[in-house]
Amino acid sequence: MLPDPTQTARMNTAQLRGKFLVEDLFCPGQVRLVYTSLDRMIVGSVVPTDTRLALAAGKELACDHFAERREVGILNLGAPGTVIVDGQAYAMARRDGLYIGRGAKEIAFESDRIEASSRFYLTSFPAHASHPTVQVKADQAQQLELGSAERASRRTIYMYIHTGGVRSCQLVMGITAVEEGSVWNTMPAHTHVRRVEAYLYHNLAPDSVVFHYMGLPEETRHLVVREGQVALSPSWSIHSGCGTGNYSFAWAMGGENQQFDDLDMVGMDRVR
Repeated sequence: MLPDPTQTARMNTAQLRGKFLVEDLFCPGQVRLVYTSLDRMIVGSVVPTDTRLALAAGKELACDHFAERREVGILNLGAPGTVIVDGQAYAMARRDGLYIGRGAKEIAFESDRIEASSRFYLTSFPAHASHPTVQVKADQAQQLELGSAERASRRTIYMYIHTGGVRSCQLVMGITAVEEGSVWNTMPAHTHVRRVEAYLYHNLAPDSVVFHYMGLPEETRHLVVREGQVALSPSWSIHSGCGTGNYSFAWAMGGENQQFDDLDMVGMDRVR
């Protein structure tokens, strides 16, 4: 279970990282899944090498198939590969996305070449209804440009699963790319009490890190995040980041409201 705001304010660095950061997610030849207490969200990775890898339900889900009562969002952040859903193959280039609706029975992953593995990132939430499985190619994602060079916050948001695009029960998913010369992904910060969120930071230079800010606006903390690591964000926490260089992050949200702009801004006078 993730700690509440009062417990979080008392935690040291190691404790914060242990609860709010997923550090070793991507591993060649493996499927890795983390079941969280954030609205029962699962974050995971699949890195196929020389064999096909499949999603299994596991004891936590108490069902026969991973998507029996769940929906799944997938982004390929590596070399080209394929996702197979109930016998239907979806060719996935880098930054292509795929939504898998509730009820899919077999979900498997392959890399096109052994020497260049795909890096599939997935998020999953419980689903109350079934929606069709839909692929979104990278150039089909809805784009939104935000920020300014003066505030070092120029960034492009790519929306894959959202109310104006691929339908889902509660999952909203996309990628934000911070432009070269900028470092902030969001500031002023915000919260959205109707949704939880996970940030997968990627596309960092080898010697770069991102300082991910979290906590109550008046009691902030931070996580130092590196390539391929996931920061978990409860609904009560701000979520903002500043890097030592530009970077990207895959975001995924779930909750009772899917409106991307449904958020509560935090004035800079409140931040401590």
